[in-house]
Amino acid sequence: MGTTIEYYDFFIYGTAAALVFGTVFFPNSDPVTGTLLSLATFGVAFVARPLGGVVFGHFGDRVGRKVTLVTTLVMMGTATVAIGLIPSYATIGIAAPILLVVLRFIQGIALGGEYGGAVLMTVEHSPKGKRGFYSSWVQTGAQCGLIVANVVFLVVGALMNDAAFLSWGWRVPFWISSLLVILGLIIRLRLEESPAFESLQKAHDIAPAPVLVVLRRHKMAVLLIAGAAVGNSVTFYSATVFGLAYGSTRGFTRNEMLVVIIAAAVWVIAASILFGALSDRFGRKQIFITGNIAIAVTAYGWIRAFDTENQAVVLLAYLAMLTGYSMTWGSIGVFFAEAFDGAVRYTGLSIGFTLGVILGGAVTPLVLTKLVANTGSGMPVVLWVSASTLISALCALWVREIDPPSGRTVTSTRTRSDTPHPSIDTK
Repeated sequence: MGTTIEYYDFFIYGTAAALVFGTVFFPNSDPVTGTLLSLATFGVAFVARPLGGVVFGHFGDRVGRKVTLVTTLVMMGTATVAIGLIPSYATIGIAAPILLVVLRFIQGIALGGEYGGAVLMTVEHSPKGKRGFYSSWVQTGAQCGLIVANVVFLVVGALMNDAAFLSWGWRVPFWISSLLVILGLIIRLRLEESPAFESLQKAHDIAPAPVLVVLRRHKMAVLLIAGAAVGNSVTFYSATVFGLAYGSTRGFTRNEMLVVIIAAAVWVIAASILFGALSDRFGRKQIFITGNIAIAVTAYGWIRAFDTENQAVVLLAYLAMLTGYSMTWGSIGVFFAEAFDGAVRYTGLSIGFTLGVILGGAVTPLVLTKLVANTGSGMPVVLWVSASTLISALCALWVREIDPPSGRTVTSTRTRSDTPHPSIDTK
């Protein structure tokens, strides 16, 4: 639930950037330039995410997973509500886009620290043979957040005309975040700390400077994970942010594309859980690599589907490409978590993943929009997506998997009540 709320906050910005920010905050530009500028502000958060990974990774490995997750949620919610309160460019001039960039940067820092903690809280509470299944539920938080964000925009857009939507309606999804953050805080404050972290505390095995340990001993793991995460990030932001904007240039209305993306996200939720469970049986690496190859194979059909101007065909193409994406997304959390030992797992996972996200997600909507505008063709999109996923498959092949410390079901010590009586035959 907490991850859903954080991703909701993150994604309503992407939806607004694709639909209205070009007009509200960059009104003096032509439509294409305005869209490019608004997508550029969308990418600012990706630059901030590695910083969030370093800062909150440090505290997550030093202080604990729980307190870090509470902090990131409050930080994200505050920035999101504030975005909904920024006056337009027509009201305060250049200060409006400046405030937008600053608050988007804060969102990026918060999400950079969120993901690693959410994954670890689940992985480190899970039975050893079901970590992939349980961690896949955390992964679905991204899609749940995307669905809620798009549904809110869909409803708000349906209840008012375009003029009202551009004037103030787009702000409503940002204001709703305040209610969701309260719900998220109630949930996260009731969580128990990760048993793996508690074991590290009892053993006095807390790293004094996790970032330095990661940079000194785990540089290759971080770089490989970053490379492995690129394709996943490129695929997601190509399908959602770029796809939403591209569809509007190919004869589809805003609501038609929102419906397609919502339906595709529902499929990703179910498929991610399935492939997360299969990773427990067949291995994280095998599922992850296969998924990247599947994305590369289906990318051409996805972009060509827009030319049909048929909503059903576009939806089927989305489902086909995002099946491969679900294989990577459903297994990525536990796969990356198992590449680090417990004392630096939060930091290593957060830095590696956020670096991959910035390489893959920060520039993808911007670059693809510009390439299509310059060439008039969707082929650069296919090449961009396919190349990134094949590179990720290659990087994943070299990731070394380290079995993480035992979860709640297997403990390193016994309590007095767990110790069998010496007179009892325990064979």
